[in-house]
Amino acid sequence: MESKRQKAKGKNQKVGTFFISFIKLAQPSASHFCLLRFAFCLLLLCVALASAFAQPVSWSPEKLINGAPGVFRYKPATPLKSLSGNFLGKRVFFSFDQASGVWYGFVGVDYDTKPGNHDLGLNGVAANGQKVSFAQIIPVAKGYYRTTAISVPKKYIDPDPADVPRILQERDLKNDVLNRVTEKQLWVGNFVAPAILGTTSEFGSQRTYNGKRQSAHFGLDYGAGTGTPIRAINAGKVILARDMYFEGGCVVIDHGQGLLSLYFHLSQFKIKEGDTVNKGQLIALSGGTGRVTGPHLHLAVRWQGSYVNPATLLGLKLP
Repeated sequence: MESKRQKAKGKNQKVGTFFISFIKLAQPSASHFCLLRFAFCLLLLCVALASAFAQPVSWSPEKLINGAPGVFRYKPATPLKSLSGNFLGKRVFFSFDQASGVWYGFVGVDYDTKPGNHDLGLNGVAANGQKVSFAQIIPVAKGYYRTTAISVPKKYIDPDPADVPRILQERDLKNDVLNRVTEKQLWVGNFVAPAILGTTSEFGSQRTYNGKRQSAHFGLDYGAGTGTPIRAINAGKVILARDMYFEGGCVVIDHGQGLLSLYFHLSQFKIKEGDTVNKGQLIALSGGTGRVTGPHLHLAVRWQGSYVNPATLLGLKLP
């Protein structure tokens, strides 16, 4: 009988010891509490960083098509120190507009881009230095462009052998100049028309020259008679101002971040290479030089190696 009582007592002691140990484990020590608090703070930080990219990116124009420029806009839920992106294999430079709290980045969709969904990747740095990233699907629709036929002097279709070295030299020059990317934004606000004139030919049309060759018309033509004042569509730096075989009198302005404006068939320059120009500044007089059917201004816009529609650019609202 005594032995049964001792066994029961021993059993009760073991059970009591088990519950005491369990209670001790259930009560966190100071070090456990600090660890839990750190983990909780880390979780809140992760949630905050994720929320920084919780808002979707918007863009204009509302419908992006091949051959069109556009602007991405992003307003994060929490402040960012920097933001950059990648779209269609090219870097998108984002700038911060203090007044609206919006980050905006200029983008161009290449003429040969296929319609469909394309990834926009964003990488930013939060106010505390933490790196964050985000991706969003951007739909690109198909643009529809006309076909036109024009006639030009035969030498611009089948150049004289004596002109070939010049053409090749100018090709190399254009490959260098037109693919430059200056990281700093030089343009200010909206872009403006180079002249208050009507347009005579649109961007993207498929052209047949003298019934022989086809190429896309990567610019916007204005009906400018010889001697018409031509002005810079925005601020920037003149990186080319000279006579070219096909383009005639040619001016190229670098607006920064890979965005260039090009002015062809000019008769007289009012600026020189290396000059800094303001929006609306007189840069040249129009003419009928180079491969043309008559006097006019050909305005082209290029973004990081891709020609985009100047008419769309002139309609974009920029900070």
